[in-house]
Amino acid sequence: MTKKELIWRESLINSLERKKFDFTQAGLAEKLGVSLSTVFNALKIPRTSGAVRVTGRNFSVIDAEKFLYIWATQRNLPKDIIYKTNVLESAQKIEGRMPEGIIFGGYSAYVLKYKDAPADYAKVYVYAEEDKLEEIKKRFPEKKGEANLFILKSDSRLRQFGSIAPDVQSFVDFWNMGDWYAKDFLNALKNKLFL
Repeated sequence: MTKKELIWRESLINSLERKKFDFTQAGLAEKLGVSLSTVFNALKIPRTSGAVRVTGRNFSVIDAEKFLYIWATQRNLPKDIIYKTNVLESAQKIEGRMPEGIIFGGYSAYVLKYKDAPADYAKVYVYAEEDKLEEIKKRFPEKKGEANLFILKSDSRLRQFGSIAPDVQSFVDFWNMGDWYAKDFLNALKNKLFL
């Protein structure tokens, strides 16, 4: 993920999950270890669209839903895939064989968090740091066929949210998945976030 996306995710998690809508650009820059100019530039698109209001050194999220859709349309999910393979097992069995230290994303994140599946799903997406990749490849060697296991490169801050990706991350990932059931998961998560 880009630095811009890290800033967007942090702002959206605070707005949608913690109900904190006001930020200082310097505070966010320090927390994420990025420059002030990176934060300022990351706010250009949401500011222009009216999702964020910037006043001097501060900014407020005024339309979190619009902001989330902005991120969803900017997200490049395939770029973050560092490994994929075909596993001749159900999604639930694949999830059960994952090593310690991974972060469940996509369909698995939703099902594990909400104990419900809006639709049957056959693909597993997990976030992992590079040092976990060899262990994953041992457990799930590369095989021909349509991939149903996708390993996404974890960013340095994702671990702070635990072993399940935050809802805003899952939302933008669902938006970028082409599976027929992605829309069912997207709509179910939208209802959890905005209703």
